[in-house]
Amino acid sequence: METDTLHIFENTLLSEEIRHLIAEKRWTALSSKRIEWIEPELVVPELVEVLLTLERTDRVLFFRALPKYLAADVFAYLEADDRDDLLSALNDQEVKRLLADLEPDERTELLEELPGQVTQRLLNFLSPEDLKEARQLLGYPEESVGRLMTPDYVAVRPEWTVARALTHIRNKSKSPVTIDIIYVHDNNWKLIDALALKTFILADPDATVESLMDYSFVAISAYEDREEAVYMIQRYNSVALPVVDSAGILIGMVTVDDVFDVAEEEVTEDFQLSAAVVPFQTGYWQTSVWRLYRSRVGWLAALVLVSLVSSGVMAAFEDILERAVALSFFIPLLIGAAGNTGSQSATLMIRSIGTGDVELRQWWRALAREILVGLALGISLGALALVLGVVRESLAIGAVVSLSMLAMLFITNLLGMSLPFLLIRLNLDPASASGPLVASIADAIGLLVYFSIAGQVLRFFPSGG
Repeated sequence: METDTLHIFENTLLSEEIRHLIAEKRWTALSSKRIEWIEPELVVPELVEVLLTLERTDRVLFFRALPKYLAADVFAYLEADDRDDLLSALNDQEVKRLLADLEPDERTELLEELPGQVTQRLLNFLSPEDLKEARQLLGYPEESVGRLMTPDYVAVRPEWTVARALTHIRNKSKSPVTIDIIYVHDNNWKLIDALALKTFILADPDATVESLMDYSFVAISAYEDREEAVYMIQRYNSVALPVVDSAGILIGMVTVDDVFDVAEEEVTEDFQLSAAVVPFQTGYWQTSVWRLYRSRVGWLAALVLVSLVSSGVMAAFEDILERAVALSFFIPLLIGAAGNTGSQSATLMIRSIGTGDVELRQWWRALAREILVGLALGISLGALALVLGVVRESLAIGAVVSLSMLAMLFITNLLGMSLPFLLIRLNLDPASASGPLVASIADAIGLLVYFSIAGQVLRFFPSGG
């Protein structure tokens, strides 16, 4: 073994003294000696080559003897299987120190490659700052549960007695965010149950944990959207949800405190989107004037362009307006009613989708209901418009306004209901179906409907009366 190791160092950049210390496995001398290493990027590949030639026990001793700044570089250079093997041989303090020394991208690469049960162990060793950074870089989507979860939870084994489990819970009680729910996992850290703390307190101390289990629990994937966590905690009235990876391995949990914050952020974002404002994360007073301006000007400019369609419609029907000037008196009334109806429908649907009351696959049921609602609204307000038109002008104008009101409210009601579903299909936030957007689209559609109906009705009343 010594000859092989020395052979590796022929014509290398490592000093003769270092080569002999490694070849003779004098790890203490190697560790205590103030070694002046050559450029790390030059010697790291050689050190990795040496490490891989050693027996498993010697690998750990060799790795422990490396200077701190080199150990992290050597570890990052290893292949995934070799990293796993080395990590399993290090104690908790050594792992914690190693993780702190790794660069963020190297730490992320390590966590991504490891099995779920190893990842959750390592996450417990990170400082709050490193933990936040690791979750952001770990490959979880930005709005996912993985970005929200904490690895601080209490888990027990099914073969333990209740007494042993309670001792474990007491020992862990200072670190977890909550101990109201105790998770049960198998030998591979696969989640198999979630039990209330009171179940352990009331149970016979000599009973096994397995005897308390019913294998009935609710878990959420780390890749699930965080809004789903809000919905599930509300639905199941739970204080916490276990988070698992694709293999069902327990890797963390989200608490009711976490989802309260998420719910507040999501509602705020929906309010901003519904007002055609680009969402901003800070409070109003903490947001600069420039940021407030940028969050609004884009939408307003886009809505101005949409409104140009309305101007084009009026220009196209200029001859009808000249024949019956009275039609212009009712334009604000009609487009206002149409815009309000569309905004009402969109707001109701956005909120229903947000609370989980309406799902994407139920769009056709919602459509059927809104057809009836739109017809009822159109007939009711159409009758009122008929009276206003006759009193204000004539029967002909009253008929035009009444039929236009019916058609416009029916169409814009379906528009407001459908737009959130369309945005979901396009992977956009349904809250983007804002009131101003719906109203601007309703204006253009409403004017087109209004003048089209007017053109047909006034053919029978050439004088407009």
